[in-house]
Amino acid sequence: MGYSFFNIQKAKDSYNRKMKAFQSSLGASVCNGEDISFADNDISYILKLQHERIKEKGLTMDYEIYSRDETRNDFIVGSTWKDKHYESLVCSHQCGVKRTVKNNGRKCYKDNRKTIIYETITDVLTDSHPDNELVSCPNCGNVSKIAELTEGCPHCNTKYKMDDLFPKITSYYFIDDIGLAGSEGKNGILISTIIVAILHEFLYFIFNWRMFMPWYIIKNGFINQILGMFAVAILGVVIGYVGYTFFLVFRMFFIASSSSSGKGGTIGSRMKFENRMKKVSPEFSFEYFTSKAISLIKTAVYSKDERELLFYEGEALDSKMKDIIDMNYGAALGIVKFSEKDGYVTVVTKAFFDVLYAQDNKVYFKHKNFTAAFKRRTDIPINMNFSMTRISCPTCGSSFDATKNKFCPYCGNEYELISDDWILVELKEN
Repeated sequence: MGYSFFNIQKAKDSYNRKMKAFQSSLGASVCNGEDISFADNDISYILKLQHERIKEKGLTMDYEIYSRDETRNDFIVGSTWKDKHYESLVCSHQCGVKRTVKNNGRKCYKDNRKTIIYETITDVLTDSHPDNELVSCPNCGNVSKIAELTEGCPHCNTKYKMDDLFPKITSYYFIDDIGLAGSEGKNGILISTIIVAILHEFLYFIFNWRMFMPWYIIKNGFINQILGMFAVAILGVVIGYVGYTFFLVFRMFFIASSSSSGKGGTIGSRMKFENRMKKVSPEFSFEYFTSKAISLIKTAVYSKDERELLFYEGEALDSKMKDIIDMNYGAALGIVKFSEKDGYVTVVTKAFFDVLYAQDNKVYFKHKNFTAAFKRRTDIPINMNFSMTRISCPTCGSSFDATKNKFCPYCGNEYELISDDWILVELKEN
């Protein structure tokens, strides 16, 4: 696990294709409720809830992700982790995100953020084959074992190869980019130097209007006048270049300081928490926990009634959270408290998000942090492919979607998600 700036590794072509397809279909999923390419069930469910929230607010959103450098459009591999059956990789590349929110056709919010997109892609290891793992059929959505889908979906008869089912995107988020991509720097320098040079030349003419008088030209010489104008233009180019350089430095510090505001308490959390959790579960990774935490928080926020969710055991959320129409993980998850008792581990976190609120016909942006507490049993191994949208009932063995049912629809027995994964026991906006 880890990342090296001196060993940059591009994601392989099959991963690149799926991550690009996911990225290109993200806007249509958020805005129009369309299916999202190569995403796991949890992401698809969250995006569905988000789309419904936007519609309930009477809003429409245009959401476009675009490449900032067509010559370097491949994803770069960062950290990786694996368990018995699956391997996950966090991959990234520079992009831009344009969002426009309208209310009854009237524009009420617009931004264009220069970002880096991070996608977690999960694949099956080549030396293992999880035949009995549950996945949803990409064609009809029904839950079946992987072995059944490769032989033919029992519901729609579609047959799949393993690479049709995997790899898939299991998490994503954006981080504001302090760097430049493609021709952004060159274009900025060119435009700024031309503007400053013209302005400098204009001011020179204003303060030296006599230079146009015939007697002044005769006295000082036409060539000298031309050379003087040229020197002024060159000086303007230099000033423009230096000025744009200072602008980039200021921009870098501004973005870095605004995006990291209040996140100092997260420093050291990763190693401390991961080391303690590895004693409980050796295959544990902080990246996996972060992905799970993001998924649970977003689902609770976007849901109509979080108390009906199988994984949530806390109090009703503050009504202000129901005004959230878009939230992006701010790349910081701090560990506030960690405890183990009676076979359970409880961890209280401070999670940072960039949030769009829609309230009173207004849409506004804020950097926010949330206190989120999670709980899990310590006597079960982590399943990197676990999803609350495909549960196998421990009583009768039937499969069902736990986002819609707390009780098995076949035998009626209540299912406890904590038997298989993390649950959310508290969520507060700070």
